[in-house]
Amino acid sequence: MTDYLMIGQVLKPQGLRGECKIKPSAADIQRFESWKTLYLCRNGAYQPLPFRCTRIHDGFVYAFLGDCQCPEDVERLRGASLFVDRAHASPLAPGAHYIADLIGCEAVDESGRVLGTLREVLQHGSVDTWVFSGPRPFMAPALLRVFPEVDPANHRISVRTEALEEVAVFED
Repeated sequence: MTDYLMIGQVLKPQGLRGECKIKPSAADIQRFESWKTLYLCRNGAYQPLPFRCTRIHDGFVYAFLGDCQCPEDVERLRGASLFVDRAHASPLAPGAHYIADLIGCEAVDESGRVLGTLREVLQHGSVDTWVFSGPRPFMAPALLRVFPEVDPANHRISVRTEALEEVAVFED
């Protein structure tokens, strides 16, 4: 498990004073208002950056990041992923997991056969969609009846094959 969790991406400069527009990926967008330090990952190392949220509007975060003083400074960060350290991440509800901890987990059916590896989590509705790579790539809604046990510490997601066949979309 990683000590840092991705919480957003720098989109573009906003205005002339070095403010940036951020596309959040954190579950609780209001947490941006309390964070004072975010991190950039460069060459495998996480660099702390001072952070000050100025506002949240229409699902985007506007903030000052690092020593950005002008639009050109922000341009150098365009597309960069932003991280928060695990100690300052939102607390999880019982049974919930950080996406970063799920990526790379193997989907294993009742007989112990590995069906694939979780490579992406899509969040476009009320239920996340999990995307798996493997011999027969597939995607399926993250439903308890399909995935009854999730164990990120052991990189394992249990799968009920019958329920998976009802809801999954397989690449053929």
